[in-house]
Amino acid sequence: MAEKRFINPQGLLRPGAYTPAVVASGGRTVYIAGQVSQNEKGEVVGEGDLPAQAEQVYRNLGLALKGAGATFNDLVKINVYVVSFRPEHRDLMSQARARHVSKDNPPASTLVGVQSLAKPEYLVEIEAIAVID
Repeated sequence: MAEKRFINPQGLLRPGAYTPAVVASGGRTVYIAGQVSQNEKGEVVGEGDLPAQAEQVYRNLGLALKGAGATFNDLVKINVYVVSFRPEHRDLMSQARARHVSKDNPPASTLVGVQSLAKPEYLVEIEAIAVID
């Protein structure tokens, strides 16, 4: 059985939107490749629209998790890449994330601004690690 401990170490800021450290033992580890804003037909959803792309990316992440027998509650780490990141993008990304990721035990998380992704239409990509029973 997988055990996950979400740790907010004393002396570190308790961010709320993510957990500084997660310890997982037992269970199986699921590595989710970077998800972008393509639908199942390969069409880009929300071209030029960061909130729409973020929502599609989280939808795709949910489908990838489900395919592996996992849910958003099984996430222990996510990496988020945003093209031409600006501070106001943080709130947009947080809103999409809040609709999907556990509020009680959010995964460890990294948000990185990048110059570009695999295709010029992509504005956001998210990769993830989950631990399941």
